[in-house]
Amino acid sequence: MCAHVLVAEDDTMQAELIRRSLLAEGHTATVVHDGRAALDAARGLRPDLVVLDLMLPVIDGFAVCRTLRGGGTDIPVLMLTARSDEDDVLRGLELGADDYMTKPYSPRELMARIRTVLRRSGRAAGPREELVARAGGITVDPVRHEVRLDDRPVECTPAEFQILLAMAGEPERVFSRRQLLECTRGLDRSSTERAVDVHIMNLRKKIEADPRHPVRLLTVFGVGYKLSGRRE
Repeated sequence: MCAHVLVAEDDTMQAELIRRSLLAEGHTATVVHDGRAALDAARGLRPDLVVLDLMLPVIDGFAVCRTLRGGGTDIPVLMLTARSDEDDVLRGLELGADDYMTKPYSPRELMARIRTVLRRSGRAAGPREELVARAGGITVDPVRHEVRLDDRPVECTPAEFQILLAMAGEPERVFSRRQLLECTRGLDRSSTERAVDVHIMNLRKKIEADPRHPVRLLTVFGVGYKLSGRRE
């Protein structure tokens, strides 16, 4: 079983604990810390599961779940709540959440719930072709954690991999620096938006014939970056 899990949790210590537990189980993970970033990541990364804290800043977990379900997505959602009030739990389930856990919880119990939700959703059968993101000769495989350019392996850092995975999942979409930074949350919490420019520069050295004149990983001035879907 291997899945890509989006963790939306504003408590950085809790988020890191969940991320490490997921990695130990053989999954990959993206961590975000507010509801807006959760929606952006869900749309860009198409995860197999969202672990969603209800008390998120900017947009709360209820609104995130409502938006995901209103957009027709079938991504499973496991809610985390510090409230034991039955009304809150019922509200989350009525909005389309697949399961819930009340804090505090043990990492072992959380991983068991995650396995159950993945199994019920049919997303735990192993590597799936639709997990692989492709754009312009670039293939990003989150199950094998591999990047290939025209069938040539490309070595990427964890942050570079997460950025490339998001962009390859939606070729031609323009991502802001903030959105790309959120893809790397949990890998280096001290990073700033300017760090994204460094990651982009390093990725260009790896996937562009001439990094000074990129044709794949493009700058959209005043907005951010996009990955071209055209094959060179």
